[in-house]
Amino acid sequence: MVFDQNALPYGKIEDGLPKWHSKLRDKEENRINEKLAHPLVKYVPFAQLGKNIDFKEVVENWGFSAVLLATGAWKDRPLPIEGIGAYVNKGLYYQNPFIYWYNHFHEPTFTGPAYETPDNTIIIGGGLASLDVAKALMFQNVERALKERGYEENMFTLDRSIAKVLDKHQLKLEDLGIKGCTIYYRRRIKDMPLSTQATDTPAALLKAQAIQEKILKNYQSKYLFNIQPCNIPVGTIVENGRLIGLQMQRTAIKNNKVIPINNSEYEVHSPLVISSIGSIPEPIAGIPMQWQTYQTHMNELCRIEGYANAFALGNAVTGRGNILESLKHSRAISTTLADECLSSKELAQKIQLKENIVSEQIQQILPILNPVKEAAYQAILSKVQFLQKQAQYNGDYAAWVAQNLPIRLESILGGH
Repeated sequence: MVFDQNALPYGKIEDGLPKWHSKLRDKEENRINEKLAHPLVKYVPFAQLGKNIDFKEVVENWGFSAVLLATGAWKDRPLPIEGIGAYVNKGLYYQNPFIYWYNHFHEPTFTGPAYETPDNTIIIGGGLASLDVAKALMFQNVERALKERGYEENMFTLDRSIAKVLDKHQLKLEDLGIKGCTIYYRRRIKDMPLSTQATDTPAALLKAQAIQEKILKNYQSKYLFNIQPCNIPVGTIVENGRLIGLQMQRTAIKNNKVIPINNSEYEVHSPLVISSIGSIPEPIAGIPMQWQTYQTHMNELCRIEGYANAFALGNAVTGRGNILESLKHSRAISTTLADECLSSKELAQKIQLKENIVSEQIQQILPILNPVKEAAYQAILSKVQFLQKQAQYNGDYAAWVAQNLPIRLESILGGH
């Protein structure tokens, strides 16, 4: 049984992966479709934990052998400035709703809030997600400015390289009156988490740092945004109840720690601040929280505290939007549980790839998890069918996807 809070089960692949990654998006969504179209999978759309279904009820009373919580990380980590929450949508955006808007605002039926993309925006971040925010801002502003001059360009042509598009028209950013957005990062450029290179030895660390610098240089040369490393936000600049900038403080890196430099504060004025400092899971009634994530024990299996048969996986645990990382984490837990704990005639074809790291812990929960009996299965199926009916889903997964898939920008533009 697969429950999803949205119409479609694509999560951040649809709403968080920027829409210029159209080929990657389609590839990943097709992989999901292949799995959910399997006749043994029952899909339930518009089933949101804490809203129309209760987590504790599902885990303890429905009769499931195991419940895997793959709810993702949809909530932005709060920007650590006192009182900053008062300025959300008043000069401050957070990354997740901003990218959601960016991915969907082209759709004729989109009814969500509109977001502005002024030039000279401040981005607080430093990872790949903050680069995505910078690209989205630059695409919007450059496309708009070029259109005012009679040049028709779009996101896909600009994604290849803003610099090359401007060269084609014999223009520079300053000719368009654009300063560009600026990313403020608390560490050095070589510390930016832009690749997954190993850093377990001094030589590997140096290689990884060189790669980070190369990646950022490539991004900047193509997309023309600015970056200020070794800076942290420490205060707000407010005018008429609206955020108009930030007080920044310079930092130094000592023993791999960020050290604020005394008396180095200065002001940066901007029409908009976008925070891109990471994502955390949404709090859900019935799930205990520890700091900003779900409270789990038996770390490698991420069993949710207080439940014998509920496990968190993917970026609901990692807090990172990386598709591959989430996939590996989800597979390590879900396949191990299915293979070792829920094996039955229906699961006779065992998955060959196993994660050694969880083998000892599996033995601790083997007595707890048992295959669902037929009567319990029929009771679950009855509840699932009720929820499907509420969502007006008739069980035809392929038809449901075709009915609910948003119109793509490349379709509007004619095949990009």
